[in-house]
Amino acid sequence: MGTSLARESTVLDAVDARIVRALQLNPRAGFATIADVLGLSEQTVARRYRRLRRAGIVRVLGVVNPAALGQSTWLVRVRCRPDGTTSLAEALAQREDVAWVALSAGGSEITFSVRSRTREQRDHLLVQRLPRTAPVLDIQASVLLHQFVGGRSDDWAGLSARLTGAETARLGATEIPVPSRTTRPITLEPHDDALLATLMRDGRASYAELAAASGLSEGRATRRVAALIDSGAVYIDVDLAAAAMGFTTQANLWMRVAPSALHAAGTALQKMPQVAFAGATSGQHNLSAAVICRTLDELYAFTTEQVGALEGVQTLEVSPVLRHVKQSGALTEGDRLAPPE
Repeated sequence: MGTSLARESTVLDAVDARIVRALQLNPRAGFATIADVLGLSEQTVARRYRRLRRAGIVRVLGVVNPAALGQSTWLVRVRCRPDGTTSLAEALAQREDVAWVALSAGGSEITFSVRSRTREQRDHLLVQRLPRTAPVLDIQASVLLHQFVGGRSDDWAGLSARLTGAETARLGATEIPVPSRTTRPITLEPHDDALLATLMRDGRASYAELAAASGLSEGRATRRVAALIDSGAVYIDVDLAAAAMGFTTQANLWMRVAPSALHAAGTALQKMPQVAFAGATSGQHNLSAAVICRTLDELYAFTTEQVGALEGVQTLEVSPVLRHVKQSGALTEGDRLAPPE
């Protein structure tokens, strides 16, 4: 296993890493724009991006924000019999409303998030189907109350040092507020499903492709996609095969934090480059995070010296991820992202 990871980690050279970070900052930026900022040729950027995508290193995709539609995100931990964990995780990964499916606890636990567009869809999964599934021993479901990290393509900052401050500023996308559940829900239009389905397959799909898929004119498709992004109904995310880039250790952190210190602790996690997601949740653990490190030694130092030192943290459970079955929207094959269907 170690040899395989070492071989895969050589795929991403310094130029590749700079291109990937540029995509994190502005995932729909044209190749010419990225090339101009990075001092490369447009052909080089285009060729390397296509190679990275074919190799399962990077995927750009659209993600629907359920909060904008008046719904919630739930984080779910399912304890299973080991002989049924993999098949259940793979079945969950096939659902469009399920993301970040991971196997942990030595393969006896599945962690995933539910981003259902309707309450009926969510309840059917959490209340009816899962509890009746044979391998399931226990279910813990927590609603995401506040998201500190996540919902933007550049949240994980593990590659931030690859670009200068000036390059980052030139590529940085406009900050778009994520709608809260107190905001009036956004109503999708008839053509939106086709637009969203196309973006979910390829977040860099051209406006001509989006127009053809939705039956709109190219101008209308351009304006509607911009409106969906500006409203926060959808954001363009960048899925990465972290192990192939040398970040071979990932873990979910479950913390119990004093309520008076919860917001400060979550805000502190925002500044830590290892953190790919962090949110305040309901339940016995009121702060959850997903972290990406290069090694177990780095994970140990990070959790003990940085997370454990946060004021108000009372308990900390570190659950190493055995493997991801699905990320933000991309299925996985081994340590790589699977090709889009």
